[in-house]
Amino acid sequence: MPPIQPDDLILVAVVKGRRDLEIARLLGWYRIPVQTAPKVRGYELATRAELLREESDHPRAREPYFKMQLGPLETLARPIPASRWRRFTFLYTTGERLLAAGDLTDLTLHSVATRESLWRLLRERAG
Repeated sequence: MPPIQPDDLILVAVVKGRRDLEIARLLGWYRIPVQTAPKVRGYELATRAELLREESDHPRAREPYFKMQLGPLETLARPIPASRWRRFTFLYTTGERLLAAGDLTDLTLHSVATRESLWRLLRERAG
């Protein structure tokens, strides 16, 4: 897999726990609640209970989720820590921000020019 480039469009998922990371790594998919999902392609729609059969009694067991197929996971040269808890699970960023981030908050896009560049990339790739 080629190295991350500064102009790459990257969807970052903050994985809740070790089990979710293992599902992504070994089975090649990740679940996103439909109500909080960014626009995605290449997915299946399933209930949480269908995805995690051992959690059939979970309070959100019947809620719909996107099951997104993933490519191989990449290990970053250094982890990006979160200095404090954030209320987001998914965000788009650029390769440049990902490679330079010292904290999770560094991934967010603050300038208008950077956000416009990101939306241009999204439109181009959507098709």
